[in-house]
Order: sequence, then C-alpha cells, then structure tokens
Amino acid sequence: MKYLNLLHKFLFLLIVSCMFGACNLKKDNTNIHEAIDLGLPSGVKWATCNIGASSPEEYGDYYAWSEIEEKNDYSWTTYNWCNGTGNSMTKYCTSNRWGTVDNRKILAPKDDVAHVKWGGSWRMPTINEFNELRSNCTWQWITQNGVNGQLVTGPNGNSIFLPAAGYRYGTGIDNCGSYGYYWSATLGENNSGLACGLSFYKGSRGWNDSGRYYGHSVRPVTDK
Repeated sequence: MKYLNLLHKFLFLLIVSCMFGACNLKKDNTNIHEAIDLGLPSGVKWATCNIGASSPEEYGDYYAWSEIEEKNDYSWTTYNWCNGTGNSMTKYCTSNRWGTVDNRKILAPKDDVAHVKWGGSWRMPTINEFNELRSNCTWQWITQNGVNGQLVTGPNGNSIFLPAAGYRYGTGIDNCGSYGYYWSATLGENNSGLACGLSFYKGSRGWNDSGRYYGHSVRPVTDK
C-alpha cells in the first residue's frame, strides 16, 4: 500500500508537470532556431541558417515560391499555383494577363515555408526587408569553412553568412558555389508569374525577379 501511494503521488506530479511545465508545448518555436540582431532600423532579426540547414554554411533545401515541400522537378508543370504555364496563375495574381486575379501580393502564413517549417514568428522576409539588409549592412564575399557566400555585417557588428547555394531548375541544380538566390515573400510587381528575391555573386548583389517555379534558398526572419 505504501508503494502504491508513492506511485499515485509520482503520477500526480508528472501530470501537473506536463500541464504547467515541459509538456506544455506551444506552437511558438522561435527560440529553437537562432535569430541574429543585426541592428537594423526595423528591428527584424535574421536566422543564422537556411531552411533545411543545420549550420550557416549548409545550403539547405530549395523551394518554389509559395510551396512548402521540396520536389524532384522544378517547372511550371509541377508548380502548385498554376495550370501548367506562367500565365495561368491560380493564386497570388494581380492581373488577368497572368491568371485568376486575387490581388494577393504577400505570402499567407500557410504558403510561407519558413513559418510552416519553423513555426512561431518565423517567416520569409519581404523585399523591403531584403532592401534594408542590402542598404544598411556591409557585404563581403568570403569562403567560410570551404563554402563561398556573402558575409553580411550589420550596423552593430553582428553578422550572418549567406551561402552561394545556386538554384534548382527542372531536375538539376545550377551555380552552386558561385551564385546565391533567396526568395522573399513578395510577388513580382509587374508579372504575377514572377516573385521577388535577392541574388548575388562575388562581384555584385541585387534584386532578382524569377519564375515562381524555380527552387531557391530561404533565409527566415523574425520580429521577436
């Protein structure tokens, strides 16, 4: 009987612990991944690595814009939000020239792979946030642990590394080690078959509106 009472007490404490302690799981997983404060005017913090990577130097996964899973073939015929061509968009479209108009220009959370994969307040950056990163930071092409990419240093001296991971097109992968392509959450302004992103190589960096079906890297941000 004594041991039975002890067992009951143990089970009670375990239940209470799960209700108010470690077992009280929440969706906000922001703290699982490291966020770097670069001292930017907006206060937005940038992740240390890409979606699918476990270190800054790893390329990570490649995603078509607004898709949340990798795949073998990156083309219009496999893209989620069209009817097989670049002028038949079924979601995120601002002109009937490009498909069915819904006037959505920023990814919804359920179509934002950073939010879907990491949860919490993590999300894909907007093109304005990429612009802030480009305008307020110093950029240096380096080789870090054998991987080429851009070291981006903020006004406060903190930095992130963006590997030159190349991109996915069709069933192949191109420009690894020489170019980086990173999606934003922002639709192309004049062509709904395109989405805005950042591209860079050793001598330059700038905007790159690409067909939404291309597989690009994703570097999450958070407001927390």
